[in-house]
Amino acid sequence: MPGPDDSARTDEHPLREMLRIAGPTVATMTSYTLMQFTDKWLVSRIGPEPVYVGAQGNGGLAAWVPLSVAAGTLMIINTFVAQNLGAGKADRGPAYLWNGLWLSALYWLFVLVPLSFALPAIFRAAGVDPVQAELATEYGRILLWGAVFTLFARCVSQFFYGMHRPSVVMAAGVAANIFNLFASMVFCYGDGPTPPMGENWLGSIMQPVAGAAHAVAAVFSIEPMGVAGSGVGTVLATLVEFLIPLGVFLSPSMHALYTTRSGWRWSRSHVAEILRKGLPAGLMFGNEMICWGFFMVHLVSHFGQVHATAGWIAHQYMSLSFMPAVGISAACAALVGRYQGMKRPDLAAARAWMGVRLALVYMGLCGLCFVLFRTRLIGFFVPADADPETAAALVRLGSAFLIATAAFQLFDAVAMVLSGALRGAGDTFWPGVATIVMAWTVIVLGGSLIVRFAPGLESVGPWIMAASYIALLCAYLLARFLSGKWRTMTVVREDAAG
Repeated sequence: MPGPDDSARTDEHPLREMLRIAGPTVATMTSYTLMQFTDKWLVSRIGPEPVYVGAQGNGGLAAWVPLSVAAGTLMIINTFVAQNLGAGKADRGPAYLWNGLWLSALYWLFVLVPLSFALPAIFRAAGVDPVQAELATEYGRILLWGAVFTLFARCVSQFFYGMHRPSVVMAAGVAANIFNLFASMVFCYGDGPTPPMGENWLGSIMQPVAGAAHAVAAVFSIEPMGVAGSGVGTVLATLVEFLIPLGVFLSPSMHALYTTRSGWRWSRSHVAEILRKGLPAGLMFGNEMICWGFFMVHLVSHFGQVHATAGWIAHQYMSLSFMPAVGISAACAALVGRYQGMKRPDLAAARAWMGVRLALVYMGLCGLCFVLFRTRLIGFFVPADADPETAAALVRLGSAFLIATAAFQLFDAVAMVLSGALRGAGDTFWPGVATIVMAWTVIVLGGSLIVRFAPGLESVGPWIMAASYIALLCAYLLARFLSGKWRTMTVVREDAAG
């Protein structure tokens, strides 16, 4: 029998409730992005050539695109757990987590591992610079081989989001990022010369850490692995991020409350529910990543290494700006799901709009920072010993990309949060279809046309089309949410057996 919870409570102040759920969720959802940010910064120290950051970006995206389909699908676990929590049937939630783990293992074994061997052909077809392609293949292949831990961590985190206990996952995310920084230094730089970390405040903090990492690498005779080494550190960090919440999930107290150790067997009915409701969102998410991959690897990188490197620097800041919004989106999915389970769509709508307001404030500030501090933000990734002409080109292009990114921050805030709110209600099909159509029409087709017919814009042209896509997607999701069709949806089983 499930233990007591506050699923029936509705008197908590909306802002306090949103911050209680969204705060830890935001911190957690930025975990993987922070690992990528760390990897990008570490490899930027390897040498002055503008090749390492672009290689890490291309390899990371090549791994994340197929990963994103499964990750997007597994986000529906949040909805099932939250709606059952709201309906007073919280003990049904663990079965969705267990079957998510089964699905993750199968997807990793039969999709991600075979795909890792196709990366060289993919980069050749995309026309990536051969040097960058070789480094990107090494990095992306390591991420794909270790992706099973990433998917497992997603499953467990979605369970705790749905149970309104995101602090468990936040603790795991903090521990994983600290571990990632040190482990990536150990494998990236190895027992070779430690590159200078820079003369700014961050460099003064990181230099002793790099020295400690060098000492560990020397003890175990770990040779420098460069870009690939940062991938090894990230994989080990995702294992840490999975094991910590798994330990809480399997603990005696959680099992006593929610029978978490039961329901571990494969269940066709639970798998069918996850795929029926989650796969449209997964395909939407994966398709969007494919289009962004085409955008970064083909359209932007088409103009050379400097354009690719500047693009990946701007893309990393864009990721840091929207991942907290994804966290707010996940919190909205949990809150909307819970109130839908309680049959209170009025409260669900109120929490969704609260999430929109929070995201608008945060991403609006991000956009302002992108405009005001664009040269400093780009320069953070430019080594001090870089060729002056190359450094100037990186700052010029990256600054233009950040201005384009700033232009769609508010639209992205609304689209992200309302997408989560609709997912929390179980409304995933039509938003998925709309996202697929718009992404291919605007990002891929529109980006290709602007490169061909407005070559003077160079790689800034595709960024303009990316901003247009976000604005159009925002308009559709807003209209979909305002239509109110989601108010009558539910994913809670009505049968007595559950």
